[in-house]
Amino acid sequence: MHTFIIEREIAGASQMSLADLAEIARTSNRAVDSLGVPYEWVTTYVAGDKFYCVHRTSDAETVREHARRGGFPADLVAEVVAEFGPRTADEAAA
Repeated sequence: MHTFIIEREIAGASQMSLADLAEIARTSNRAVDSLGVPYEWVTTYVAGDKFYCVHRTSDAETVREHARRGGFPADLVAEVVAEFGPRTADEAAA
């Protein structure tokens, strides 16, 4: 499976209550279950008026189909091609 970052523009996202987020999570889980293919919603970060979601599946079109079934925007769907962090500097020097 490939990892994707999804950016979703949602007005008032940072003011949503836990109950609002729980309802969105239930809707997303139902959409995942309906796909019938390997699909993992890893996590979502809320920042300002955006959600940044991390999902794993086979291709970007499946991510977009999840968004359609859930009624979510998918303003940007980008495949993660590399991951690095602070330790990468040390690893590259070794």
